[in-house]
Amino acid sequence: MPKLDRDVLYLIFEELQYDKRTLHSCLLINRTWCETIIPILWRNPWGYNLNIEKEKLLSNIIISHLSNKSKISLKPNIIYQKPLFNYIIFCKHLNLRNIQKIISIIDIESEMKSIKKEIITLFIKRNTKFTHISIPYKFDFQLHLIPRAKDHFSDIKFLSCSTCVNNNILIGIMKICKSIKELELIVGEDNNNNNGIIKLIKSQKNLLNINLIYPSYTYDDKSFGEILENSLINHSNTIEYIKINKSPFTKILTSFINLQVLELDNIQNTTFDYLENLSLPYLRILRTKSVSIEVSTILIKSIGGFLNEIKIDSTFGNVYSNNRIIQVIYNNCPFLKYLKLILLNDNISELEKLIINCNYLNGLFIIIDSLAAFDWDNLFKILTESSPNSLFKFKFYSYVSINLGSLKQFFENWKGRNPMLLQLSRVKNVEDLIVKYKKKGRVKIYNNNVNFDEGFEWI
Repeated sequence: MPKLDRDVLYLIFEELQYDKRTLHSCLLINRTWCETIIPILWRNPWGYNLNIEKEKLLSNIIISHLSNKSKISLKPNIIYQKPLFNYIIFCKHLNLRNIQKIISIIDIESEMKSIKKEIITLFIKRNTKFTHISIPYKFDFQLHLIPRAKDHFSDIKFLSCSTCVNNNILIGIMKICKSIKELELIVGEDNNNNNGIIKLIKSQKNLLNINLIYPSYTYDDKSFGEILENSLINHSNTIEYIKINKSPFTKILTSFINLQVLELDNIQNTTFDYLENLSLPYLRILRTKSVSIEVSTILIKSIGGFLNEIKIDSTFGNVYSNNRIIQVIYNNCPFLKYLKLILLNDNISELEKLIINCNYLNGLFIIIDSLAAFDWDNLFKILTESSPNSLFKFKFYSYVSINLGSLKQFFENWKGRNPMLLQLSRVKNVEDLIVKYKKKGRVKIYNNNVNFDEGFEWI
């Protein structure tokens, strides 16, 4: 087998940067592969679902980079092997929340504060240019005062922090970081006299993505909320993505004329008149979670013209309200490609009208959120008889298992169509059926592990 050039390998593995499982499986092929993959994996070592054991493993790797004196002070009875790589120099995501958490796992005593500082400076004393930074609540380490801070942080594109972070730190970051594109703000309670975050927002040149997170335990600070939202309006021409988990204090959404993605979470009450007149001509993706079905319906009616993805999560309505939102979708969203929604038996006929009218539909995610019997035969019948040729990606989530006989008939009637990408939940003893219809070309890819809250990533 001919050897692949290192540069070619790098390009291949870059395409797999979010597929951690595949990258890990390639580490032991040979040294060249390993040396090419390690910098990609360590670019963001926090980008995993870290359980306690993985956090301990990561903490041990970090400790192994400390000075011998510090290692002995921390763990006098443990001999740390020299790491195969200087892993930390590859880190481009400075996640100080996770670093602080790892420090707490190490259980450093108060008299060893110098080691805490050493752990933090491990990540920032090299020549690394960071692209992402996450700052924890009430963090007090003066990042902007470290040597060569501008070299480390001038390329920051993503910032996540609490609005309660020390003013001096935020203003220091503001002076260095002028090209932040993604801003994630955890809006805290103690915002008195904290104008640092407002100044930081106003100083940016090209803000694209905004995520406002209001923790459930905080009270509504209307005054600060209005100031914060008004500061974002200064970037109304550049912002393309907004996610927010509380009803806005202002009519902020009317300002973002170039918005392409809108995610709303936990919004039950807002001014209907304001939504009915909302115009977002470039919006392509709408995702709602725990948003009243009335609000979702009004939103889609107002902004639906060019939507190609609608994802409705944890929104529970009755037959009438469900039918109404389906009607609004097929009357206002002719370019729709992906749809996720909760379905009741008496909504199936309206769903048929939707798949007839939405000719570009490519993926459908149906939630059956009831323990009552569901008419799968009827649903599968309208899918096989009325689906456009483009529709072949399906996810079905149900608390009650789908009858194997219904699935078999669905596969039989799918003859002549594009092989489906199928994901199910709670279906037992289906493997032989899947194998049979894969051979017949009805099913291309299948798994039985669909989750309630996932999106449109098909297998």
